[in-house]
Amino acid sequence: MSAADSPASQGSKLPSNVRIAGTGSYLPEKILTNAELEILVETSDDWITSRTGIKERRIAAEGELTSHLAAKAAEKALEQAGIEAADVELIIVATITPDTLTPATACYVQQHLGALKSVAFDVSAACSGFLYALELARHSVGAGAFKNAVIIGAEKLSAFVNWKDRNTCVLFGDGAGAAVLVPSENGDGRILSSHLGTDGAQAELLNIPGGGAACPITIENADQNLAVLSMQGREVFKHAVNAMRRASEQAIESAGLTAADISLVIPHQANIRIIDAVVERIDIDPKDVFINVDKYGNTSAAAVAIALDEANRQGRINSGDKILLVAFGAGLTWASAVIEW
Repeated sequence: MSAADSPASQGSKLPSNVRIAGTGSYLPEKILTNAELEILVETSDDWITSRTGIKERRIAAEGELTSHLAAKAAEKALEQAGIEAADVELIIVATITPDTLTPATACYVQQHLGALKSVAFDVSAACSGFLYALELARHSVGAGAFKNAVIIGAEKLSAFVNWKDRNTCVLFGDGAGAAVLVPSENGDGRILSSHLGTDGAQAELLNIPGGGAACPITIENADQNLAVLSMQGREVFKHAVNAMRRASEQAIESAGLTAADISLVIPHQANIRIIDAVVERIDIDPKDVFINVDKYGNTSAAAVAIALDEANRQGRINSGDKILLVAFGAGLTWASAVIEW
């Protein structure tokens, strides 16, 4: 049984009465190029580019935390949506690189924004996290529990990378993306379908083994690089392609559409080879796929959110367009959604 066929897959088929009213993103100023990485580890620009499609990534400044990135992205999304921070009712931050284990990074974001009447919490679903947050928020807003929601994917992965491991340190970057969800009126855009899935049997393929209750960092193990990202790349690639293909097909089918109806695909920006393999299998024209992995690398939960905002602000999305979002990450987790803009 493949990961995407797991019984842990769940989908929502009915269109919701919720739309995306605004998007935003924030990338740190510092750019780390492949040429600069050649100085840190045994690698080369050609090696990185040919295997991943990544040319550079952003690195947060000293003292610049995940919550800071998240708040700056949220501010831009709220500005576009025309909503004041004081009127925000729900904040969900998707991250695997929280400021602290507790409280949630969303609590810090609430403070940074001044959104003091909001309910705020985190979700941890790795690279699928933003779409998990989208599903939670759309049901909450759609049910009338909240008038609006800010969902944010934010990561400071540079703090959890082993800069001596060329197989992982070349992949990841820092950044944040956000979206504001509000009730949809008069058919003005809506979320048509979604699909979420998990296969915990594959948890060890991509993880941060140290730093939690299972393996606290102590004086005795502090030099073992346990609180850094660990990945079995080949196995992750295989599962990612299959899971993203199936999740894409299921979300499109649940929306009552075909691949030909999709105006733009915004996939998780992990690796150009994964993106190309998924696009080929779901029969989407490559020109209808938004790609920015070359500029930012893999920003985990932030990747789809950043790409959505860039596509929106670049005019790649028009009213009435059907947009497919799809992601895959540690857990293993996967998620997809079809949105009518």
